[in-house]
Amino acid sequence: MDSRYIRNFSIIAHIDHGKSTLADRLLEVTGTVESRKFSSQSQLLDSMALEQEKGVTIKASAVQMHWKAADGMTYELNLIDTPGHVDFAYEVSRALAACEGAVLVVDATQGVEAQTLANLYLALENDLEIVPVINKIDLATADVPRVTHEVAELLGMPQEDVIAVSAKEGTNVEAILQAVVDHVPPPSGADEAAPLRALIFDSHYDSYKGVIAYVRLQEGRVTRDTPLLMMATDAKTEPVEVGVFTPDMQPVEQLCAGEVGYIATGLKTVREAHVGDTVTEARRPASEPLPGYRAVKPMVFASLYPSEADDYANLRDALEKLQLNDASLTYIPETSQALQFGFRCGFLGLFHMDIVQERLEREYNQDLVVTAPSVAYQVVLTNGEEIEIHRPADLPDPSTIQEVREPWMKVQVITPTEYLGAVMEIFRRKRANLLMTETLDNLRVLLTFETPLAEMVIDLHDRLKSATRGYASMDYAFDSYRPDDLVKVDVLVNKDSVDALAIIVHRDMAYDKGSLLIRKMKEAIPRQLFEVPIQAVVGGKVIARVNVQALRKDVLAKCYGGDITRKRKLLEKQKAGKKRMKQLGNVIIPQEAFLAMLRLDED
Repeated sequence: MDSRYIRNFSIIAHIDHGKSTLADRLLEVTGTVESRKFSSQSQLLDSMALEQEKGVTIKASAVQMHWKAADGMTYELNLIDTPGHVDFAYEVSRALAACEGAVLVVDATQGVEAQTLANLYLALENDLEIVPVINKIDLATADVPRVTHEVAELLGMPQEDVIAVSAKEGTNVEAILQAVVDHVPPPSGADEAAPLRALIFDSHYDSYKGVIAYVRLQEGRVTRDTPLLMMATDAKTEPVEVGVFTPDMQPVEQLCAGEVGYIATGLKTVREAHVGDTVTEARRPASEPLPGYRAVKPMVFASLYPSEADDYANLRDALEKLQLNDASLTYIPETSQALQFGFRCGFLGLFHMDIVQERLEREYNQDLVVTAPSVAYQVVLTNGEEIEIHRPADLPDPSTIQEVREPWMKVQVITPTEYLGAVMEIFRRKRANLLMTETLDNLRVLLTFETPLAEMVIDLHDRLKSATRGYASMDYAFDSYRPDDLVKVDVLVNKDSVDALAIIVHRDMAYDKGSLLIRKMKEAIPRQLFEVPIQAVVGGKVIARVNVQALRKDVLAKCYGGDITRKRKLLEKQKAGKKRMKQLGNVIIPQEAFLAMLRLDED
């Protein structure tokens, strides 16, 4: 199709503001999907079972629609539906790089929230044209005039340019399509005669077709007969299939400059085609690749181990294939004394970690042991060397450390004024500093904090939602690494150090955290036939201890009479056996013991 009649746009919003429902209505209005399909499944673009269950978008989804506009011309509209949760901001940034415009959706009952602002600024950084939309106007609690004023003031445009719709009822949805045609520019520089250059913005692995790359063609064209070259890896291949999303994969004869579609590359190894690479023609390669994506910086780290050591290779293959579908996941092999061989994985947040764990268990049938999440620390040694550690067990000997730096985040919270005191108290306990308080209107306030990432990865979001009855919204971004008085708390179980249970905390909190941790361990570790001591240790000094009492076996049960020396002989024999068992016995630490580390702040 002529690139003048192509529009590429994304839908961006805060989580649960109705992006996926609006995408459904757009598919229905344009006739891309038959109405009867929506009776059996809503949120068609959220195709993963996890997305349907949790009601959130996890993966950006592309779909091609055709719509006849007011000028009588038929336009090709390529929509990319994006996630709204802050942990999937990397998905949003990649999707926006493939578009010229963005539909900004705001809930008429909630108004502008923290992630609304974050996604909007991301779109403006990419020089996208913004089409503002207010959704859920059919609800009784909707305050359309107030939210319209908010959005118009935020974007600096007249209030009449803000489109009010109900995605659930389908009210005024056509106005969005017309606004996209009128305001979103067609693809720039879309020259079909130029050498092929296509940006891979997403991908997944198919056992029959190999790596399937989701591409946005900047220049040139591609057919099934076009020999391809991946410019970053120098991998060459002939495509098995090219096509578009409708939203199912639909093969086509060719993809032209400006269009969004997919290329089934036939590549069988996931390392040969990755997100951000440029696809070009092997016979006539482009002179330079397209600008890729900035490298993702993981914020939260956790170790994944197979419950059976023999499944290590299967877990490695599963992580390889999942990384192709989730470019923000990073992993490296590691070993643990307690858990043997596994992988140290980096995630963008705690919710991202939960999703990856569930996908590995469901989609790849992995039975996992997952350690508690931690963050990356920078350690400056006395010899001037600077190293980065991703797990507490890697912290060097305290005598060789000059200083330890921890990552701090800048956190923005939008909350109703009535919950201001509760929010301030939560952040005070998290070693946070209040930077700024800004009144948005009579009912809401914007708070800006700086807080250590280690204090917020576990339960900050849950506590915030609980304290504000779900009305507060939060967004965060990395600020800097800062030195502090941090120490490692080791946990000894039966006098053996368990590296996977070690934590790094502020020295002032070491005793409280250490004693609480071992009490949680006592509840989680099953009783043995011998007494099991659990100790919290800082720098070789035991700061707290609890004992898991031994299971008692009544060896005198068969002594129904006789001399006392017989009973004493049996008790001495049992005592000697327990002493030998304690020396040789191994304590099996269940998954619940590692999960208990997530609940250290509950008491």
